[in-house]
Amino acid sequence: MKVITLCGSLKFKKEMMETAEKMGLEGNCILTPVYPILEDFERTEEQLKKLKEAHFKRIELSDAIFVINKDNYIGKSTKLEIEYAEKLGKEIIYLEQN
Repeated sequence: MKVITLCGSLKFKKEMMETAEKMGLEGNCILTPVYPILEDFERTEEQLKKLKEAHFKRIELSDAIFVINKDNYIGKSTKLEIEYAEKLGKEIIYLEQN
């Protein structure tokens, strides 16, 4: 069983959830970001910082990251996640190949 963290823009939340389900059904352990679901809920800078730290911890715990790069879009935060995974020697898998 491979542990894989999903990375990508949260605007691709639907694609991330679909990918998580498919990969999970293939026998992988999938770690996902925390998706913003609560409406009318202000997130503080401290809370956002904690979510970011937790996501980088998921990358540390993973064998690989799976980048949801729909239409080859990779935002600033996702670039940082990829760089971090590379630094840790993690396998990097992309939804769409360039």
